Amino acid sequence: MHKCGSLLVATFLLVASLTACESSTPTNTNTASPGGTSAPAAGGTSQSRLDIIKQRGKLICGVDGKIPGFSFVNESGEYSGLDVDICKAVAAAVFGDPNAVEFRNLDSTERFEALKAGEVDMLSRNTTWTISRDTSVGLEFAPTTFYDGQGMMVRQDSGITKLEDLQGKAVCVEAGTTTELNLTDAMRQRGVQFETVTFQQADPAYAAYAEGRCQGMTSDKSQLVARRSTLPNPDEHILLDVTMSKEPLGPVTINNDSAWFDTVKWTTYALIEAEELGVNQSNVDQLKTSDNPNIKRFLGTEGDLGKGMGLSNDFAANAIKAVGNYGEVYERNLGEGSQFKLPRGQNSLWTNGGLMYSPPFR
Repeated sequence: MHKCGSLLVATFLLVASLTACESSTPTNTNTASPGGTSAPAAGGTSQSRLDIIKQRGKLICGVDGKIPGFSFVNESGEYSGLDVDICKAVAAAVFGDPNAVEFRNLDSTERFEALKAGEVDMLSRNTTWTISRDTSVGLEFAPTTFYDGQGMMVRQDSGITKLEDLQGKAVCVEAGTTTELNLTDAMRQRGVQFETVTFQQADPAYAAYAEGRCQGMTSDKSQLVARRSTLPNPDEHILLDVTMSKEPLGPVTINNDSAWFDTVKWTTYALIEAEELGVNQSNVDQLKTSDNPNIKRFLGTEGDLGKGMGLSNDFAANAIKAVGNYGEVYERNLGEGSQFKLPRGQNSLWTNGGLMYSPPFR
């Protein structure tokens, strides 16, 4: 009995010692994430970018600022374009005010680092959704707002009608983009030897093309159409009948922040859903008295879909009132109401043979 008692005491002291050592070691359950927020750990909580934006009182949105139709700032400092309207819609969803947004112009090589460092809250900057950017780069892609493809612009009198005609010639391209990689793949596949002339920013690239330093200029087709309008003699330039890639363009947020990502994602979907429901900028207030249960939930007069996201229940109504539905945004900036008059094509609603489709607001 004496030996058994001694063994029990020794065992108790050993367990107590180990427990004391374990409890005296501090455990950090949160890890720092870009932008000064904390990434959530198992069982822990952290501040979302959404909370930071609310406390700041405005959204900071990264754009290009030099692409007419998408994001362009005029001499008066006023921003316009499809990408700009997405930013305004998000600001309206969060604050009820589309002007509660600050725009930051970012080139293609600095945009991702600015987002990861927290210098901007989101990108709405003709950014292509790819697997590597979605995974290893650490980004989250909201719904696509423009389905595009990479093209090639040449002078009309150059005699160039296909990519093979660029054999031994120079092509201007912006560095740090999928465009540069796609160009290399397309030319290698065709066995075309050519010279790539890269530029960190788009302006010098288009200037070099205009000066004749490059026989071709490649980028997303929509960007080529927009940029062509800024050249001295736009009619002297044509786009080849070739598509080198798929380019789904849309808003981007940082990874591992579901609350903020949900805000950007569902605000973007709201623009698409509004067009399908027939809700537009002019009738959104009138339809708040609609008997249609789908419209009532969508506009927040019934249910609490907004509350579940940390927003007001009328967040979608605020976004539509600010910029209109997706169809209105498209037509104003790129469609019949713009200088470009680009057909909707694959950017039509799914009910009209396009790719624009929103999950249910339920």
